[in-house]
Amino acid sequence: MASRNDVATGPGPDTAEHADARIEISGLTKRFLTPAGEVFTALQGVSFTVEPGRFCAVVGPTGCGKSTTLSMVSGLDRPSEGSVKVGGREVDGITEGVSFMFQTDALLPWKTVLGNVLMGPVFRGTPKQQAQASARDWLRRVGLAGFEDRYPHQLSGGMRKRVAMAAALINEPKILIMDEPFGALDVQTKAIMSTELLSLWEQIRPSVIFITHDLDEAVALADQVVVMTSGPGSVKAVFDIDLPRPRGSVQEIRFQPRFIELQHRIWDTLREEVERAYALTAGGTE
Repeated sequence: MASRNDVATGPGPDTAEHADARIEISGLTKRFLTPAGEVFTALQGVSFTVEPGRFCAVVGPTGCGKSTTLSMVSGLDRPSEGSVKVGGREVDGITEGVSFMFQTDALLPWKTVLGNVLMGPVFRGTPKQQAQASARDWLRRVGLAGFEDRYPHQLSGGMRKRVAMAAALINEPKILIMDEPFGALDVQTKAIMSTELLSLWEQIRPSVIFITHDLDEAVALADQVVVMTSGPGSVKAVFDIDLPRPRGSVQEIRFQPRFIELQHRIWDTLREEVERAYALTAGGTE
């Protein structure tokens, strides 16, 4: 049983074969210059590892640098200090083999559902007929067969998320970066989407870094949960989530005694940081 300070480093499936999907974050510090010319530290000494094929959820108060961490892993930004390595190589540009899924759908409104999903394979040079066949297959996997000719504005929020998942997974990425992808959904739809994500992830097993403010969501999905401090963000604790896989329905997982125990233990660690961040934004003091 992992304690609140245990670092989750257990291997995912076929670790040696998929070593290029190992994410190592070491001493990551990021500073920004504010409009007033002052130095603002968003991240300070962040270190954790995501082994190949593992699902890592990152939780922490608003403004702790969760999304900034993702930008370093993806290569969209560079650290002020420290390093990010993917597959043993330091990230110094856009990381190859990475797919993104954000809180907003990021779908092109002028393209059909099929057109949005097949863009990735087409950009990678896949022949159009083959890309269309693959896109139709992924739309079937996410339960949208028959909706290929619809446009994003003709879909519900949950259906748009399914399109976004298909677009993110069609290239079978080695790393999947997800920044609060279900944050805007209602509770019931979020549970359905989380269950579908687990099922799809099991099929290709990319390494995942999943940002969320929902602790239940983090525990239900992840192999490890990283708890970050209030700003400047650093790693307070890493928890192993030893719920067996495959996990089935996320809604049902939440009633398991082990789930409840893990959720309570992580919240005991997270609560202080959330309260501190709220006090600062509300004009209080630490």
